Amino acid sequence: MIQFLLNQELRSEQNLDPNLTVLNYLREQVSKTGTKEGCASGDCGACTVVVAELEGDALRYRTLNACLTFVSSLHGKQLITVEDLKQDDKLHSTQQAMADCHGSQCGFCTPGFVMSMFAMQKNTDGYDKETASEALAGNLCRCTGYRPIYEAAEQACNNKEVDFFDATEVSTVDRLKQIPANGASLSDGDKISLVPTTTAELAQMYLEHPDAKLLAGGTDLALEVTQFHRPIGKLIYVGNVKDMQEVTVGDDEITLGAAASLSDCYTALSAEYSDFGELLHRFASLQIRNQGTLGGNIGNASPIGDTPPLLIALNADIQLRQGDKTRRLPIEEYFLDYKKTVQQSSEFIEKVFVPKAKLNQFKAYKLSKRLDDDISAVCAAINLTVENNIVTEARIAFGGMAGIPKRADNCEKTLVGQAYTEENIELACAALATDFTPLTDFRASKEYRTLSAQNLLRKYFVETELAQSTYTQTRVTAHV
Repeated sequence: MIQFLLNQELRSEQNLDPNLTVLNYLREQVSKTGTKEGCASGDCGACTVVVAELEGDALRYRTLNACLTFVSSLHGKQLITVEDLKQDDKLHSTQQAMADCHGSQCGFCTPGFVMSMFAMQKNTDGYDKETASEALAGNLCRCTGYRPIYEAAEQACNNKEVDFFDATEVSTVDRLKQIPANGASLSDGDKISLVPTTTAELAQMYLEHPDAKLLAGGTDLALEVTQFHRPIGKLIYVGNVKDMQEVTVGDDEITLGAAASLSDCYTALSAEYSDFGELLHRFASLQIRNQGTLGGNIGNASPIGDTPPLLIALNADIQLRQGDKTRRLPIEEYFLDYKKTVQQSSEFIEKVFVPKAKLNQFKAYKLSKRLDDDISAVCAAINLTVENNIVTEARIAFGGMAGIPKRADNCEKTLVGQAYTEENIELACAALATDFTPLTDFRASKEYRTLSAQNLLRKYFVETELAQSTYTQTRVTAHV
């Protein structure tokens, strides 16, 4: 059985299909139809809901895409929908702002915008355009009504009122604490979802159910159900394993729990590597970053995943666990072939270790058709150490150029031990063309990918301080 609060109503569910999404649960099980389905893939934000989670003696409000969230992930949390905002006959201040500023056009996207605005209001002390852009970037308005929506967000944040959720926060915290953390599960007889609370419990469950799918954020796994209509028989939800959500900054490295959300990883990674933070801003919408995890992005083993090239260039390690046994290895050794890794049966990613910045220059670049909330055509991460104008170490990794995220070995060898000059960068660009045989697909041609990868190396050279006075121009001819 799982238990959660639907606004203030305690829901206890036991005999539900574990593949049931929160979106379908709301619309089909409890007749709350304000939450809409627009894309069923986490792109449009029409299905945005807010989940409040315990953070000590307070609540943390986060937006999620209901279309990608399985019901079992709600255990021990409070689910808030657009129907819950209005109290008696009075609209919530976010709803009132949308009405006052004429922010609703056809109205289909409006509930999602309102919920994103509600979470933004809870998490900020006032309005600023940058925060609003981030909070609303995952919500699409097909009627092009963004100006009045931003005006509504400004009104809602600058005229924040004590609302029903503020007034009931203490009692809500108490009620969530009373929900037993252990032993949660969901089953319809044929399918089952288990909800461990510790890494040891997760490891044991995975040994007992080696055929289960590990569910973290589910932003990719849920598409198996919603897009490809492939039911998943066994799920183990890791989102309640608190020790796998910890982010620790030490003297030499940053330790990131594999189940830590990308939003939670952002502060530590961006403080050490600003380009990593900028890429996470472009990774996807805030709803997806609130839900997706660093471990999931690695374990998915996609050749176009955004974080693996950066982690490879930073010489990061991962820790794998199987039962009581753990092993630590460089992340570049984790990937073997397309969607194939070194991970063994019942083994899972437990932690990620990122070295702190040293005397190197790290930069990351992402090429995509849209600037934000889009999949990479090419993702580059370049990390060079230059001493006395000699390249002493080179780690250059790409996504989108091979079946796995991969280092440009020949390119690196061409640079190491050589002077950091324009001429040697050109030689490295020629070598880079021998490192990869990219594919042509709907995102980019192989020629575009090769030329872009070379030009990103040139761009890196132009942008680094040592090169500012020596580089003359940006080449546009691919060495193929």
